[in-house]
Formats: sequence, structure tokens, C-alpha cells
Amino acid sequence: MKEYTRLSEIREDILHGNTTCHDIVQQYLTKIHDQRHLNAFIEVYEAEALEQAASIDEKFRLNKQGKLAGMVISLKDVLCHQDHMVTASSKILTGFKSQFTATAVQKLLDEDAIVIGRVSCDEFAMGSSNENSYYGAVGNPHNASKVPGGSSGASAVSVAAGMCHASIGSDTGGSVRQPSAFCGTVGLKPTYSRVSRYGLIAYGSSFDCIGPITKSVDDAALLLHIMSGQDEADSTSSTKPKTAEKINVEAGKKLNIGVLKESFNEAIQPEIRAALQFEVEKLKLAGHEVQEVTFPLLDYILPTYYILTTAEASSNLSRFDGVKFGYRSQQPQNLESMYKNTRTEGFGKEVRKRIMLGTFVLSADYYDAYFTKAQKVRRQIQEATEKLFETFDIILMPTTPTTAFSIGEKSTDSLTMYLGDIFTVQANLTGNPAISIPVGKDVEGLPIGIQAIAKPFEEETLLSFALSIQ
Repeated sequence: MKEYTRLSEIREDILHGNTTCHDIVQQYLTKIHDQRHLNAFIEVYEAEALEQAASIDEKFRLNKQGKLAGMVISLKDVLCHQDHMVTASSKILTGFKSQFTATAVQKLLDEDAIVIGRVSCDEFAMGSSNENSYYGAVGNPHNASKVPGGSSGASAVSVAAGMCHASIGSDTGGSVRQPSAFCGTVGLKPTYSRVSRYGLIAYGSSFDCIGPITKSVDDAALLLHIMSGQDEADSTSSTKPKTAEKINVEAGKKLNIGVLKESFNEAIQPEIRAALQFEVEKLKLAGHEVQEVTFPLLDYILPTYYILTTAEASSNLSRFDGVKFGYRSQQPQNLESMYKNTRTEGFGKEVRKRIMLGTFVLSADYYDAYFTKAQKVRRQIQEATEKLFETFDIILMPTTPTTAFSIGEKSTDSLTMYLGDIFTVQANLTGNPAISIPVGKDVEGLPIGIQAIAKPFEEETLLSFALSIQ
């Protein structure tokens, strides 16, 4: 199968008669079958995807195809797709079929994107390794014994392994960017509110963002353009105009770029430090103003993030009780035991832990000491970030402190696992757009990603910068 990096290449081949949507879908289906050992797909929509491909081939014949005709995508198992199962990779939603389609997904379907299936994730998007899924751990396509990152790990795997052209994931604390760094793909987290969250199973409602995982910056820009825009079904969605459909490198434009000083800490994997330094030197040669910058509140980012997200998770996941839908315990003695048994049996260990932590920080005795204080610190982090962007157009840093680690290596050490999010959670706390860009590999052949952050609603500057890097 020909490896396509951009949708434009696929469409050119289709228009010249070199291939068809049907052929492309069939080739992806073969790749999915051949790489079942990676455990990326929960469900493959084989017949449906082939039928849709045939319909879009007819649209090409009539020159009535949509902007995404020829693009085959996978959906993270937290995005609703009408009449299709969605479980957030959790036992507690076993058998649940969505009654509606997420706004972002519907916009893609309206432009003739083909959904080939739903892919695994950390349960309820809580995790950084895709080991917490009810359906089992997912393997990294560069080394199946390594994790793909999380929580959108299988989304990144499906793209990197050539099982589809792009994937739509969600990013609460780095869940699109971190697996993209581990798997060698482009992962974009838009500005909070840029893309409607309607139809996304919530983890932390003030943090969650829907974002694309692709092989190219061009396709990330196109997918963001299609998905962005106000949505009456989501009161938090922005009223700002849609982003540009195409992004170009602005020749001659010089940017002020701040490089996080902590990026070169000894704790950061040497190959990642070297890759970042190499990109910094290239940027300087291109005439950009580059200087190191320290973020004074870096030590407070992770504690603030985990206090607030666990609190929001405790609230959001209270609706999963076994009464109306999903899994229900088969041995209830009374109503109370039905609730307790259902949630104990239905939720995995990591989810139960975060619910309990969130319930604790929201409890009457500790609300002010933890939740209220964390909200105040979040505001300070946001103000400090805004201050940085008074000077800089882009803030640059690694996406992750290390490349992909082995499956099981950190599963018993939550603190070490959480520290892997040190560079990604800031953009979720503040709402800024951020992107992970692949920039090479380490000595084991595992991908390295660097992350760029821009001002809110400055995705076009961010994407143009990322395009110059890629």
C-alpha cells in the first residue's frame, strides 16, 4: 500500500484514477487485520466503511465530494457516533449504544470523512500509557513492548501504524500530544472552546478538548478548520470564526520564541534535549529571536491539575450508576448495594482512585483547603502564562520528558506516571492551543516529539510554526 502523508496526495491519486476510496479503505482494513497484536481497535466498521467508500467514489465521479473525501479516520472511544457503541473503554458502559453523534464527528461526516472504527483509550481518558483500558494494554507500533502513551494512545497507534489516515482524540492534560510524541505523529490540542465538546464523554469539563492526530500539520489544520466553530448544543463553545483551511509558512516572518529553561534539565532524556537544541539552532539560523525562559509556577502545575481534574471527574462520573444504562451488578442486595457494587465492579482501579481523590477534595472539610486553593493557583498560572505571551509568540519545550517506556514499567508508580505530564498539562490549565511535532528518534528508534504553545485562538500562528518545523 502506498503510504500517504497528506490528504491532498490521496485526493490527487483518486482524481487521476490511480486509486479509489474503496481500495484505500480495503487497504486500511488489511493493515488493521495484520496488526491486531497492537490491540488498537475495539470495533472495526468494515461493511459500513466500504459502503461509505463506494458512495464517496460516486461523489468523486460527479465532482460533488466533500472537503474530507478520501480521508479515513478512527474515533477515540469517548466520542459519540449515533447507533454505534461507545464505552470510554470502561466495563461500566458495556453495551451502550449512542443515540446521537458528537458535533465534531458530524462535521467530519458532513465533509465525507469515512469512520473505519473506534479505538481504545485509557478508561474515561484517565491515563498516560493506554494500559488502563478495559480492553487491555495497547502496543506502540515502533516497539510493541512499549506503551503508545495516553489517553489517546490507540488513536496515535492507528495513524502511526497506517491503519487509518487520521484519528480524532481528546486532550484533558496532554492526551492527544503525549501519545503523538510517543508514536511519531502530529497531535493538536486546540484552544479550549474552539471545538464543541457536545458528544464527548466528559472527564474534566473545564479541561477537555477534542483534537486531531495526523501524519502532517496540513491535515491537522484542515481537520481543525472543519471541526471548529460555535455550537448551540455546547454553551462553552467559542463564537470566534473558524480557523483557516490551509496553513502556509509565512516566509520572512520572524517570531519571538521562548524555550522553557527546564527543558534542558538533567532529568530530561538526553536525546530529547539534543533534539530540542537542534531545533533551537535551526530557528536561530532562520532569523527568529530565541531565548530561554523560566516559568516560575512550574512546580504547581501538576498538583493543581490533578486536584481540579479529579474533582471534576468525581462529579462527571456520578451519572454512571447502573440504573439507566451500561453495566449493572448482578448481585445487589438492595438499592445502595447495587450502586456500590456496580461502580466498584464497573470502574477500573485508576478511575476509582481519581473519583475517590476528587470526592475527598470536594468534601466539606477539605473544599477550601484543596479545591478552592487549586482554583486560585490555576488563575495565577493563567496570568503568568499570559505574561509570557506579552513577550513571546511561541513557547517551545519537549512534549514529554522521555520517549515511550515499557508496558508495565510505571503502572505501579502513579507519581512517576503523572510526572510524565509535566510539560503538557499547562496548556489545559490555561486553555492555550498546543501541538506536538515529531522531530526524530532516540537510540532505540522510538519517536521524539517537541511541543509548541501559542496564545489563545492563535492556532494559525501555531500551525504555521509547526509546519516550518515539520
